[in-house]
Amino acid sequence: MKRFSLEGRMALVVAASAVIGALVFAGVAIWPFPQAVAWLDELAKHPGQPVVPGPPQAVDTRTALTICVLVLVPLSAWIAHILVEPIRRLLRALESAVASYRDGDYSMSIGTDRTDELGDLIRMHNQLGTILREQRQNLAQRELLLDTVVQNTPVALVLTDAAGKVTYANIAARHLFNEGRALAGLDFSAVLEAMPENLRAAAAAGEDALFTVEMEGSEETFHLSQRGFRLQGRPHRLQLYRRMTRELSRQEVHTWKRVIRVISHELNNSLAPISSLSHSGAELARRGDLARLPGVFASIGDRAKHLHGFIAGYASFAKLPAPQPREIAWEPFLEALSLHCCFKLTSELPRQPGWFDPTQIEQVLINLVKNAHEAGGDEDEVTLGVHVVGRDCLIDVSDRGPGMSETVLAQALLPFYSTKRSGTGLGLALAREISEAHGGRIALSNRDGGGLRVTLVLPIGPH
Repeated sequence: MKRFSLEGRMALVVAASAVIGALVFAGVAIWPFPQAVAWLDELAKHPGQPVVPGPPQAVDTRTALTICVLVLVPLSAWIAHILVEPIRRLLRALESAVASYRDGDYSMSIGTDRTDELGDLIRMHNQLGTILREQRQNLAQRELLLDTVVQNTPVALVLTDAAGKVTYANIAARHLFNEGRALAGLDFSAVLEAMPENLRAAAAAGEDALFTVEMEGSEETFHLSQRGFRLQGRPHRLQLYRRMTRELSRQEVHTWKRVIRVISHELNNSLAPISSLSHSGAELARRGDLARLPGVFASIGDRAKHLHGFIAGYASFAKLPAPQPREIAWEPFLEALSLHCCFKLTSELPRQPGWFDPTQIEQVLINLVKNAHEAGGDEDEVTLGVHVVGRDCLIDVSDRGPGMSETVLAQALLPFYSTKRSGTGLGLALAREISEAHGGRIALSNRDGGGLRVTLVLPIGPH
């Protein structure tokens, strides 16, 4: 609790000043100044004789005010200096502290024993300095931790400014680009001139890329991520070079194992019945029961046909020809598609023709519509829509089945991944391969109210 506020102190000073002014005026106009003037006058008239002061002469108001001003102005200046000097010192200290904060130094604090508002301000300032110092220490510890993590990550990280100068590079980047030497301050474009052509092209493209370069007598695959952002108000660019050779090799082995499992499963499912039926046919021939042999041979033929179709599906995925895109009118294309599968058109057809290989896209849409019918929803809810958005054409195939979980959505486009017992996992993977060969992409999403939407995105014209 304040013993005496600043406002109270100022009020006391003003009141004291008024009292002093009144006393000075009374002393000049009434007593003792007039008596002193009369005494001095008598002393001057009768030197060496006892002085008997005469009656005091009244001092006129103007003279009294003039004398009061001459006395009170220096006195007021002296009192004001005594009162203001401590405040001035505190303000100078606060100014120095604010300047230190501006320069990033939060170690300064101000001592005071004042109990007024200025004392409260000083104490709040000291508390602010303590908080800023603690936050600065925590931030420094976090920066040290982040720098330790970034420096020791296997991903090569390079940060450049607007002029292309390297402002930050971790250990992996120094080893990748400069034989372990520092990169800070170097022109990164000049550093890249000594790197393989594929790496330079990927960096110059300004986009994420996957590329392979020959390093130290072997091929290395890298994934490049590039992002631009503003740091302290200035444009910077961050490039991350991640070695993917080991990861891709692991994924390749995993994929081949999955392929072998799928092929082994299908081969066993077909060869075991064929082997059993062949044995039964031989036994029937030995017994002379020729009437049942045609049925046995027909079953063997069905299993062989199924196995042939299975192998042909894998072969079509592995030997997909390059697309031959051309302008395609939508109405005749969709009329021909409707002869192979059933769907309901949900949008007006665009006036602008499509640009794709009709045979490949027709096969993709047949598979997508077939999957929509097999999803388990109402067959009348299997729809197809065609929309033009910017320079892309969007073909949507939708159903009202149960949709897909997040896990399935993340893996549905991978080759050989299937949730069906008899599925090969090639339908959506083939659709993805064909769409990307056209310069487009395919996306899967669950619909509001249930169901799945598969969107095939194709460029409008040559890319």
